[in-house]
Amino acid sequence: MHLAVLGASGHGKVVADAAELLGWDRIIFFDDAWPTLRNNGPWAVDGDTSTLLSRIADFDGVVVAIGNNHIRAEKQSRLSDAGGKLATIVHPSAIISPHASIGEGVVVFGNAVVNACAVIGLGAIVNTGAVIEHDCIVGEFSHLSSNAVLAGGVNIGPEAWIGACAAVRQLLTVGAGAIVGMGAVVTRDVPPGLTVIGSPAKMLSR
Repeated sequence: MHLAVLGASGHGKVVADAAELLGWDRIIFFDDAWPTLRNNGPWAVDGDTSTLLSRIADFDGVVVAIGNNHIRAEKQSRLSDAGGKLATIVHPSAIISPHASIGEGVVVFGNAVVNACAVIGLGAIVNTGAVIEHDCIVGEFSHLSSNAVLAGGVNIGPEAWIGACAAVRQLLTVGAGAIVGMGAVVTRDVPPGLTVIGSPAKMLSR
């Protein structure tokens, strides 16, 4: 099976590594830094976004491996509109409840946990060791960084970013496009577009 990965970065390497473990036997990268960028670790970079769009039918699956939430959303939309078969990549060591729902284009990395009745929206990133408890809603193109923890019933808005080792208390909402800083402990709702840091988390001074 042939997989195209758009975004030849460190994040892309982890996506490709997980995909190999899942049985994808040929993985090719595309990146807008091509032709300057020809390789991403052991994997070849064969062209840019336009090249991939022109060859979209050649691949059994495509996935966007770009950390920036907004850019990832835009790129995935273009691939989908072109007829690309969006792949969902879940590392074999991740624990996913059979009662959870995971959208197209999602990547879930090693040792992550997604518990019962959680919903993961299109194109979201669930990074290494992240924990999504029961009944959480993780919005489209959001990002849970490594070892982030969502307690039960948390609602993460589209394109929000939860930093590494951050924790969000049960039943809270983190609004669309908000950022929760690394190691923050969120004890109250975070409005859309705001950045919070610290323990307990407070709005970042502007």
